Amino acid sequence: MKHNKVGSVMTMDVVRAVYGTPFKEVTRVLADHRISGLPVVDEDDRVIGVISETDLMAHQAESPDTHGPDSRFRLRLAALTPAVRKRATKATARTAGELMSTPPVTVQADDTIVEAARTMAQRHVERLPVLDEEHRLVGIVTRRDLLQVFLRPDAAIRDEVIDEVLVRALWLAPGSIDVSVTEGVVTLTGRLERKSETEITVSMTRQIDGVVAVVDKLTWRLDDARLRPDEQALHGVADDWLRTL
Repeated sequence: MKHNKVGSVMTMDVVRAVYGTPFKEVTRVLADHRISGLPVVDEDDRVIGVISETDLMAHQAESPDTHGPDSRFRLRLAALTPAVRKRATKATARTAGELMSTPPVTVQADDTIVEAARTMAQRHVERLPVLDEEHRLVGIVTRRDLLQVFLRPDAAIRDEVIDEVLVRALWLAPGSIDVSVTEGVVTLTGRLERKSETEITVSMTRQIDGVVAVVDKLTWRLDDARLRPDEQALHGVADDWLRTL
């Protein structure tokens, strides 16, 4: 089963900054290009950090008031913990290198869209710099880019379920079970030989690009979960897939 790769949906013309890019230039670039963040690269085009609107807001919110009554206290506080020192650095940042967040969260161009979406969700980021095999910047992918996968036509999703799951993986005839797709929701209806085959069918269908949800209406003749190990041999074609679940 093939998944769409990040490289197929990424933007290749990446707006970027270098360590010494002035703070005001970073702000200007974000405003001019109407983007909310950008990567910071070194002389070899390797990503060393990422700047987001959150970093810019941190600069504004944390900037010490040198004329305020608590300015000396805040400057002393900045020497206490790494987290506070980091915020203090951002508050006085003059360049992209001082403002950026590190280490950067990135993906490879050959990663699947599912993997990239999982990384975004787990790391709570809205964009990911995309790297090549030598870890150089080749693109950037946003949440909006990843959502394109859900624009796949229902007919294309249905064809892939039949071809990749039923025929290629389970060696079943295309009409063995009924596959219907409505707005990305796949409904599987029919009877298979083994319970394990129904579980594999549902699991693999969920992994297909563009599938929003799977409605499982499958039944089975044999509940092979209750069989002893020696009884499971040669009972079907799904054994290799069971080991990967």
